[in-house]
Amino acid sequence: MDANQIKAVYFVGIGGIGMSAIARYFLSRGLTVSGYDRTPSELTERLVQEGAHIHYEENIGLIPPECLDPDSCLVVYTPAIPAEHSELQYFRRNGFELQKRAQVLGILTQAMHGLCVAGTHGKTTTSSMAAHLLHQSHVDCNAFLGGITKNYGTNYIVSEQSPFVVIEADEFDRSFHWLTPWATVITSTDADHLDIYGSEEAYLESFRHYTNLILPGGYLVVHTGLKLQPDTQKGVTTYTYGRNEGDFHAENILIGNGEITFDLVSPLGNITGINLGVPVSINIENGIGAMALAQLAGATEEEIRRGMASFKGVDRRFDFHIRTPHMAYISDYAHHPEEIRQSLLSIRQLYEGRHVKVIFQPHLYSRTRDFYREFAEALSVLDDVTLVDIYPARELPIPGITSQLIADHLRPGIQKEVIAKEQVPDVVRRGGFDVLITMGAGDIEDYAKQITQILESKGQE
Repeated sequence: MDANQIKAVYFVGIGGIGMSAIARYFLSRGLTVSGYDRTPSELTERLVQEGAHIHYEENIGLIPPECLDPDSCLVVYTPAIPAEHSELQYFRRNGFELQKRAQVLGILTQAMHGLCVAGTHGKTTTSSMAAHLLHQSHVDCNAFLGGITKNYGTNYIVSEQSPFVVIEADEFDRSFHWLTPWATVITSTDADHLDIYGSEEAYLESFRHYTNLILPGGYLVVHTGLKLQPDTQKGVTTYTYGRNEGDFHAENILIGNGEITFDLVSPLGNITGINLGVPVSINIENGIGAMALAQLAGATEEEIRRGMASFKGVDRRFDFHIRTPHMAYISDYAHHPEEIRQSLLSIRQLYEGRHVKVIFQPHLYSRTRDFYREFAEALSVLDDVTLVDIYPARELPIPGITSQLIADHLRPGIQKEVIAKEQVPDVVRRGGFDVLITMGAGDIEDYAKQITQILESKGQE
């Protein structure tokens, strides 16, 4: 379908964080945007306010008339939608052009300079940082992000004049293979999505193929110490980065009094006196990756320094709901063992000597089956662990795979329990901690407001 033919876009699964960003793009271009999602959410409500037509019942009769012409309506779908979905089947039977979300992003990276961030974990924060650094600089950018940025209250940034687009490159279902980056950061390649890939070797090969998609004359910025063996085209410049080593790295790191400052050592020009707007240790590395992209795109030293200090973070990524001298409550999206370990180490460092409790909801039966030992090892960083029943997402239960499996492998001496998610408020009311973190990619986030209210009322007692 020629882009000029498109008058309407229909999204099957419009409420997903990545899908909603693309929906906003088409809304900003004045097209008719409609879609289906399973349940209403804050994201879908905002899309409706912005002009989208959304329904929540799987029903062909609810598809708007503007989206019934295969010659003028593009259909975008997410791999999370089952193949037997009746609306998806209707569009397939009737000759509509169907594209995955990743395919649409791929088209955009062909039209602009794609600044992409890939990796098992860290990509949402790193890409959101990079987007903020550029958007508040003279370079500016467009951005399609995997989280709601606190600076802008959205996962989509639009620029009328910038040639750059920042994209979170998702490895799920090999989606990032549709992209053609001008520059990319790869944060990590710890095996994940083994229900899709089958083995760590296949997972690493998928990243290797991704590095071959970088355009000649472009850039690969890859974290030190990864198992990945890049396969770049001729003319691609490769840099490494890390906290303490690599072409881009930090020096003179100071952590204390709720602040983190450091200097950036960079082949494109060192930057001193960087102050992290979200002062957690894990954001040092995320920030280095983001600053590398910003420097490659042409942001100045002062613009980068100002942008790092003013970055407010991303919803559900080390998200502080309460931060007082006596109590802290943080929610975090971490759902991979290494991601969890890094987050909990950052919290323990930030609150040394305080009683820190984590309430963790595992995401997917298959991921729990594949990594229950690694989850237990990561959670054992703390002394107080509550596990919630597994969030199934797209999966059916697997016999014998429950949160208890993780609990049974926690190190000896840990205070531990396994609960149903409905018991979360009662656990919070029981107290006995100074710092609380709720963690996971499922619906545990739905309790964040209630948890905040409980802790604030306890603080007033």
